[in-house]
Amino acid sequence: MSVADNVRHARERIAAACVRASRSVAEVRIVAVSKTQPASAVSDAVAAGVDAIGENRVQEGAGKRPLVSGVTPWHLVGTLQRNKVRQAMEVFDLVETVDRIELADRLQLQLGPSGRTLPVFFEVNVGGEAQKGGVRPEGLMPLVDHVLARCPRLSPAGLMTVPPYDPDPERSRPHFVALRELASRLARQFDLPSLDLSMGMSEDFEVAIEEGATWVRLGRILFGERRGGI
Repeated sequence: MSVADNVRHARERIAAACVRASRSVAEVRIVAVSKTQPASAVSDAVAAGVDAIGENRVQEGAGKRPLVSGVTPWHLVGTLQRNKVRQAMEVFDLVETVDRIELADRLQLQLGPSGRTLPVFFEVNVGGEAQKGGVRPEGLMPLVDHVLARCPRLSPAGLMTVPPYDPDPERSRPHFVALRELASRLARQFDLPSLDLSMGMSEDFEVAIEEGATWVRLGRILFGERRGGI
């Protein structure tokens, strides 16, 4: 099937999940994660009406975005190294993976002279996996407190997580519940507006929607299997 067909099918599955959860389908948006896919496939996704393009690597996004027309925003959904911050600011409209004070400070420093405000999500390692990025749940409140106090160019907009992989999507549900509850605590403690929840990928996005996801990051089911290069 074409990318357009895949996007349409994903929207149908999203709508069914929203019905099960008594939610409006308008609450759930798609980040089309285009890792290793060519710019032509990204253009097809944009034409099909995805809500954002997601890239894992700054360099890959920098190489592809100039080749893709349209105003669809681009999200960085992979780890951001401090030495890539300047380039990332030239490519991405939102960073989903802020997980440490040092990175927040670097973003603030880079944004300061421009006057630009950058929406960010805080990546939370809800599964406590040593090999993954993300702030541990107990470190989230201090991180957000620092950003609100010291990083006025960053706008906290949501939380993001990648739960431990399991072939059974139901095993992701407790992690999605944990992220939703963290978002509620965060909003209450810091008097923030409702926060977005970026959670759920090709294998488990329907469960994520049932637990409150507002962004789902879909790659394989839109583009097919990853390619060997850009």
